[in-house]
Amino acid sequence: MHYYLDFERPVAELENKIEELKRLADGKDMNITGEIKKLEKKAKDLRADIFSKITPWQKTLIARHPERPYTLDYIKLLMEDFVELHGDRRFGDDPSIVAGFARFQGINVAVIGHQKGRTTTDRIVRNFGQSHPEGYRKALRIMKLAERFGNPVLTFIDTPGAYPGIGAEERGQAEAIAVNLFDMFTIRVPIIATVIGEGGSGGALALAAGDMVLMFEHSVYSVISPEGCAAILWKKNGTEVGQAEYEKASESLKLTAQDLYSSGIIDEIIPEPVGGAHRDWQEAAKAFEKVLKQHLTELMKKPVDTLLDERYNKFRLMGAVAEEE
Repeated sequence: MHYYLDFERPVAELENKIEELKRLADGKDMNITGEIKKLEKKAKDLRADIFSKITPWQKTLIARHPERPYTLDYIKLLMEDFVELHGDRRFGDDPSIVAGFARFQGINVAVIGHQKGRTTTDRIVRNFGQSHPEGYRKALRIMKLAERFGNPVLTFIDTPGAYPGIGAEERGQAEAIAVNLFDMFTIRVPIIATVIGEGGSGGALALAAGDMVLMFEHSVYSVISPEGCAAILWKKNGTEVGQAEYEKASESLKLTAQDLYSSGIIDEIIPEPVGGAHRDWQEAAKAFEKVLKQHLTELMKKPVDTLLDERYNKFRLMGAVAEEE
């Protein structure tokens, strides 16, 4: 049974009714196929209508959907012979970042991505996708190994942000993120970064300095969460903030794939099945595979010096303003 968000309730009611009719008809001499097909079409049309006009805040909720495919799911759907590597060779291993080597379309690649965890136990182990400094250092270690082997790097971004705990700060959280950003501009192999769900603040940026930056249609990418932004701007004298403030913050942050594409921050939007990637993992992975293959093929043809120059200029020019004479 699917987990439905609040704004999906009309669809949930229809789909629950469809399931109930199927159970009633199972093993019984009841011809209600026509009625079921009508309801299925109605549910499909209603879902398409709802998702054609969702707000940035609703997109944020979809990006966080607990049934959405995570890094390990895409690795399983798209890659072969994945071998995971552990540890940063300084402090320990951080399970919130998965890193290793695999084959994609016959090409040896390094794969690095945030992993939030599917079950309650796994989420606790993986710290809900909030990485410690050793996670970012592990990621950079794998990137440098990929550079040594001449393998392209694919990063999958899905985190609410870097973990802000005392231990993480004591071990150099900000420094680890800054070093990743600095060194990713010198890695001499193609890097494709994809926001597959939630791209939160520096925790996302630490894996996002790529030659191509892609986003799934219903993913989000922002300097701060809508809740954090709303709390800073509108929580005063003990007053609480709620959905109205989250909606306003989400709109102002311009965190959707569509907003970021129009601003030139990302390079392409990967389409999702109607209702979100969690509704059909196979369809989402198929669209992802097509885009990854296209860009990887193009980037691998470029001379290394050209690749590095274009990567640097891509980020250097973000936010540049042309002065009028």
